[in-house]
Amino acid sequence: MKFFKRPETKNQRRHEAPPVFIPWRFGVICGFVALALFALIGRAAYIQVLEPGRLIQEGDLRSLRVKAMPSARGMISDRNEEQLAVSVPVQAIWADPVQIYKTGGIQEVQRWHALADVLGVDRQQLLTRLDKNKNRRFIYLQRQVSPAMAAYVSKLKLPGIGLKDESRRFYPAGEVSAHIIGVTGIDSHGLEGVERTYDGWLTGEPGRRTVRKDRYGRVVENISLQKREPGKPLVLSIDQRLQAVAYRAVKQAVVDYRATSASVVMVDVRTGEILAMVNAPSYNPNNRSQLQSYRMRNRAITDAMEPGSTIKPFVVLAAMENGTADENTIINTGNGIFQIGGSRVRDVSKAGKANLAKILQKSSNIGVSKLSLAMPVDALLGMYSSVGLGDESGINLIGEAMGFFPDRRRWSDFERATLAFGYGISVTPIQLVRAYATLGALGVNRPLSILKTEDVVPGRQVVSAENTRKLLNMLETVTHPEGSAKRAAVPGYRVGAKTGTAKKAAAGGYSDEYVAMTAGLAPISNPRLAMVVVVNEPQGDQYYGGAIAAPIFAEVMGSALQILNVPPDAGTGDQLNIVHNKGNTHGDT
Repeated sequence: MKFFKRPETKNQRRHEAPPVFIPWRFGVICGFVALALFALIGRAAYIQVLEPGRLIQEGDLRSLRVKAMPSARGMISDRNEEQLAVSVPVQAIWADPVQIYKTGGIQEVQRWHALADVLGVDRQQLLTRLDKNKNRRFIYLQRQVSPAMAAYVSKLKLPGIGLKDESRRFYPAGEVSAHIIGVTGIDSHGLEGVERTYDGWLTGEPGRRTVRKDRYGRVVENISLQKREPGKPLVLSIDQRLQAVAYRAVKQAVVDYRATSASVVMVDVRTGEILAMVNAPSYNPNNRSQLQSYRMRNRAITDAMEPGSTIKPFVVLAAMENGTADENTIINTGNGIFQIGGSRVRDVSKAGKANLAKILQKSSNIGVSKLSLAMPVDALLGMYSSVGLGDESGINLIGEAMGFFPDRRRWSDFERATLAFGYGISVTPIQLVRAYATLGALGVNRPLSILKTEDVVPGRQVVSAENTRKLLNMLETVTHPEGSAKRAAVPGYRVGAKTGTAKKAAAGGYSDEYVAMTAGLAPISNPRLAMVVVVNEPQGDQYYGGAIAAPIFAEVMGSALQILNVPPDAGTGDQLNIVHNKGNTHGDT
């Protein structure tokens, strides 16, 4: 048998043919591979060598954590180192909603209800808040909680709930010194008073601890530690003992006379330091529910008033300085009515023919009006300005008012007359006490200070010491039994004081409300303390400064002199001053 072989087809011959090497195609492929390789090498070099910061930053965002270590706010104390404001350690309760829902959410409702109960919030409200913020990593649940509350929350062992160290301000003096000290906010920054004015001084630098954590939150590396710097302490000029005495007096006065408010400011004449500054009503800075504007206002520096008869000593002093009158000058006040154009000036107590001492003693409006009209108006205004009226007191507290000090070219005779008994200008209690402190310093005007003074400010001699001494002797007679400020006398001490009663200005004129005042110095022999008492809008028939403010002045001044161990004046006795507790005085305007 014979077999025949089938001839090969064209496709079979092609399949069995050896591969053909094409150089240009191989070169193109190698070129692309090399190009990709160089691109990857270039990109890696760019990232690792030229611009490594971005990747480092991305890595740090995932692993680097900075823990703030809050520093304690500086302590505030009075001149005797009694604590007035201290920082106590507390904690804040925070939540990580992402972690909460990642670990099962709020399935164990009872424990979450226990958390709501200890925080004092509605149970459903807490759960709703967590649900609304389930994509957030941090929310505060409550700030500045007590250690006992923080310990209870820690024992609940709720996932996603943590504690954060904080500090809280505590005020041992409470409402007594609240207007001076002020208060801090939830973030420990001052909002009012000294806390706000000296916030930069009291606030320290918080520390920072930088660590690296793994994905489970464990610390794997300590990077750096910046030590915290605590705030610097602040020593105030006030004496908390005097604060307590003064506050008790003004608080009682508000109750007794149904007054809108009352204030007392006391100054050390020798240094210009504020020894006491109190207002009623006040507030407890430890209780945030009492942080209301009418309670928090420091009326001693914010509320301006027409000074009334308390300004009269400066009119007499201006007349002596200007050469218009001296201590022997006699002024005829007539029958108690003085006609000036179409207006009249009246005296409550007729003084007749009186020297300067008697004009002050009887608080004669006519007498000081005639003194004012006998001298240039610039001389009187210059005297007011030189003793600190219409100017900043120097205590640097937020909210201090400047009052109203007129500046005009033309004055009517009646305006010049009313200017002499305290109408037409307005001053704050702090300005008025500075003016009286200038008298006590024998004409040396120095700025007041709320900080304890190490080096006494020399001050500026604005009035002659000789005339000022004469005025002080006249001012002492005002507290004698026949004077208008007899109830301001302090047994055993020579006291000089001037009472004042001013109607309150209202739209279109004056209202039926009054401000009762007493300003003075003690002891006159060697002045140590200057003080101003203001009772705003007393109700009832008794509204004169001699009847309301003067007894407060005597009470606080007497206690202050004893607390400060100021020796009594030789030759003074109760027979001269015993009447300060008897009778009512209406001899002021």
